[in-house]
Amino acid sequence: MGLLSSLLLNQASSWPLRAAERLEVSIEGVVLPVEVNDLRVWATSSGTVRTELGPWMQLLDEESRMGLMQLLQAPVLTKSSFGEQILRSWSAGPLLDAIGDVIRLMDGDRISSDVVLTTLEQLLKKRSQVSTLDLLEALPGQQLRLDLDALVLAASRWRLQLKRHQALMNGLSQPDAAARMIPPSPSTDGVSERSVQLPVAHRPRPLELRLWKPSQPRADRLWVALMPGLGGSPDHLKWLASHLAASGWPVLLLEHPGSDAAAVQALLEGRESFDGARALRERQLDLEAVLSAQARQRIPLPGERVVLAGHSMGALTALVASGHTPQRGMAQSCRKALVDLPLTNLSKLLQCELADRGVLRSRSARVSPAAVVGLNSLGSVIWPVGSSKPSQTPLLLVGGTLDLITPPLDEQIGLLASLGQHPSSRVVVIEGASHFSPIRVGESLISTREDDLFQLGEDLVGVNPRIVQRIIANEIVVFLSRLSIQSSVSVDEHWSDEGVRWHRLTVEGAGNLYRRYQ
Repeated sequence: MGLLSSLLLNQASSWPLRAAERLEVSIEGVVLPVEVNDLRVWATSSGTVRTELGPWMQLLDEESRMGLMQLLQAPVLTKSSFGEQILRSWSAGPLLDAIGDVIRLMDGDRISSDVVLTTLEQLLKKRSQVSTLDLLEALPGQQLRLDLDALVLAASRWRLQLKRHQALMNGLSQPDAAARMIPPSPSTDGVSERSVQLPVAHRPRPLELRLWKPSQPRADRLWVALMPGLGGSPDHLKWLASHLAASGWPVLLLEHPGSDAAAVQALLEGRESFDGARALRERQLDLEAVLSAQARQRIPLPGERVVLAGHSMGALTALVASGHTPQRGMAQSCRKALVDLPLTNLSKLLQCELADRGVLRSRSARVSPAAVVGLNSLGSVIWPVGSSKPSQTPLLLVGGTLDLITPPLDEQIGLLASLGQHPSSRVVVIEGASHFSPIRVGESLISTREDDLFQLGEDLVGVNPRIVQRIIANEIVVFLSRLSIQSSVSVDEHWSDEGVRWHRLTVEGAGNLYRRYQ
């Protein structure tokens, strides 16, 4: 609910003439009329002060009861929110629907979204943050209905999803994981790095490309097209590009104006709005232009067959470009996926926007890559297990157990179980890694802040990011090396190095694990 309300900020006009005085609370199928102030007293006193609502709240289990108390008091909107920009995006529809299911007028009708937005905007003029209780007290109308049953149901579903991921983590943990020393990063001596500009028809300015050329390219004649995620910069992945080039593969690192770091900064500052469909469409055209230019030797990078690689949305771009088309009936899948706001898998919002806007079936020419490498990939709604055509393209998908944006059970393990068919395909799950573990910033700070490259804490960055990045790079090198000798993965493998454990799963192993915890 905090996330929902934090996305609702808009310029509006008049302040409601009369705020709610009475509140109907629906709980356990019973509708109770209470004073709005009684709800605040019950929540802020942890239920110790007697109110007419108290005895009914005791019908809930303690976990749900305490969760509701925290929910009602939690800040749901702050002056630092950039919800006005999100409101202009496709995601506003599902978010407003979710709020309308919880707070309604006395007759059961939904409250106008304009009224909600007006109320929030005016509240923020008086205070730096707004809680759910503040919103309930300020919404106009003599009587509102708060559906606690719907909140408890949503909370229980969310709790079940979190338990799925916890069960996965417990299931992956292997006490006998083999100790394995990850090789140090190869020397970059002899690797040349340069930037080139590529004029393209779909953009007013040339694309900025960064190239890494090894001194001795491998005999397999592979080259890597590497794409950052949404809001990502080429600087975030140059550590990986140089590692792969030092291992013998030429690397081209793309920048995607409009969905890069500068675009996200403009969003935060209120200068731009986000359009996920436009971002993917432009990324597809960027990639098509790069592949065409390299094939015609307009880019000074050797190689005959491309490996498409990317982080997050970059991984999705690679999967779509390699010929994977979405399942039929995605509209129904999205309705099911968005019954509750997918707080345990935020990528579902983006996937459903892309499906609704019709950009997943690319108009560009399909390529036949030698392989696809996806870091923190997404696609559980687009290619669900059991309804998608497996791929003959070798796939390497990498995820982390602390990723709640693209959680590994659905978005990497499930995705490999859905699309994987080639015997070399695998998924690697790293314990303690997050969605942002592959991203490196602030090279000068690395020596002093080894475990916190973002300086944001383990909750966002994950643990031991430098070790995790060494694992990621090594897994990609092993995967690409085995392509040329057609070496397949026959058994699941579990490894450990410097306190970090990771798991290399076959297509069969991923399928078994997904079915066990789905």
